[in-house]
Amino acid sequence: MDFKIKKGFDIALAGKPDVDIVNIKSSATVAIYPLEFRGLRQRLKVAEGDIVQRGSELMEDKGNVDFKLRAPAAGKVISIVRGARRFVEKIVIEVATVDKAEEFQKFSEAGIKGLDRKVILDQLTTTGFLALIRQRPFSNMADATVTPKSIFVNAMNTGPFQADAEAVVVDDPEAFQAGLDLLTKLSNGPVHLCMDANESGQTLLAAKNVETHTFRGPHPSGNTTVHISRIAPMGIHDVVWFVKAVDVVLLGRLFLDGTIPTSRIVSLGGPLVKEEARHHYRIHAGGELGGLLKESLTDEAARVLDGDILSGVAIEEDAHLRFGQSAITVIKEDKERNFIGWTMPGFNQYSFMRLVASSFLPFLRKRWSLGTNMHGEERAMVLTGHYDKVMPLDIMTDFLIRAVLAGDTDEAISLGILETDPEDFALCDFVCPSKIEVQDIIQKGLQDIEEEGV
Repeated sequence: MDFKIKKGFDIALAGKPDVDIVNIKSSATVAIYPLEFRGLRQRLKVAEGDIVQRGSELMEDKGNVDFKLRAPAAGKVISIVRGARRFVEKIVIEVATVDKAEEFQKFSEAGIKGLDRKVILDQLTTTGFLALIRQRPFSNMADATVTPKSIFVNAMNTGPFQADAEAVVVDDPEAFQAGLDLLTKLSNGPVHLCMDANESGQTLLAAKNVETHTFRGPHPSGNTTVHISRIAPMGIHDVVWFVKAVDVVLLGRLFLDGTIPTSRIVSLGGPLVKEEARHHYRIHAGGELGGLLKESLTDEAARVLDGDILSGVAIEEDAHLRFGQSAITVIKEDKERNFIGWTMPGFNQYSFMRLVASSFLPFLRKRWSLGTNMHGEERAMVLTGHYDKVMPLDIMTDFLIRAVLAGDTDEAISLGILETDPEDFALCDFVCPSKIEVQDIIQKGLQDIEEEGV
């Protein structure tokens, strides 16, 4: 089916990465960030100085001892970084010259099609790769004890700039199809593959054993919530799983090879990335990013984001690749202030609202080098109607925000918060004249409801 989304807004951000894939040098160290796995009750299984193989157990979940975090490379554990309340924030491994890997069950393409659901879930759980599949409501890691109503595979990237699904899938179509075949065994309902009607390549369109859907329109037409709302809306007690198409490739490769995948593909873009460095990169799983960023960035003060400019999380320039990371966006750390800027015609300002000259004069339209400057502080929330212009979901956003701020969880549920994810409100953050962090508010509302129990 083909769906057209009318509400939304495409941010004209400079620095779009090319779809070609560049291999970078192997990493001297790799790392894993346990706090990335939300809800994980940590039990450390290694100590500094231990020698591990690729796939060796580093940590397990006290609440579910079957779920493990595994080493992304063979080598020596050289650092275990702890933070608040002694939680482990980072485990660093010095990569050995010889890659020894722990082996798991290995299957052929034909064998995958005949696998039992329990066998698949057991391998996903013990390798930690179940964390790549998430579930609604609450967008937590998929619960292996629950059978979802359906599974959604997101092969779109309308937010700037996520890894291009077709570019990643065409690099390993065998693993992608194997991953899809695995997903079909995990639900009694269909697996929905959602892609961009304007950019879908032949590899995505040739996918088998799934229901394919195309979406067209501005961001957030690529968000999973929008796909669910149009294809198979959730009921109050429904559970739906979802996964990114770029991660489906990793799931398939895990079962085809029987070992932890050694690399993943991420995009590198943004206005502070040199034009010749804007590509997709094949990076060692958990590998160092410092060398790549040092060579790729301009000399301006930068903020590096894990993800896109709308919902990404700031990371250090010498960080390692996260487990679920598929994009790196770099923008300017902008602290400039423009004296009485609101009185100027705005020939060099970017705005969603048609209040500055650049927003309605065709010859001034371009890709913009946006930075971190919010151009104002948080102020009183007023009903402007701007949220509704960029929200394609059937939700009264202003009233939902107020319900969460008031602590009225019943009202928030009745207004549809359980059908959403904080990323669905990213454009509300962007267009908000009150500078309110709407995503943070929605996240808090979901956490409160989860703690209380639905």
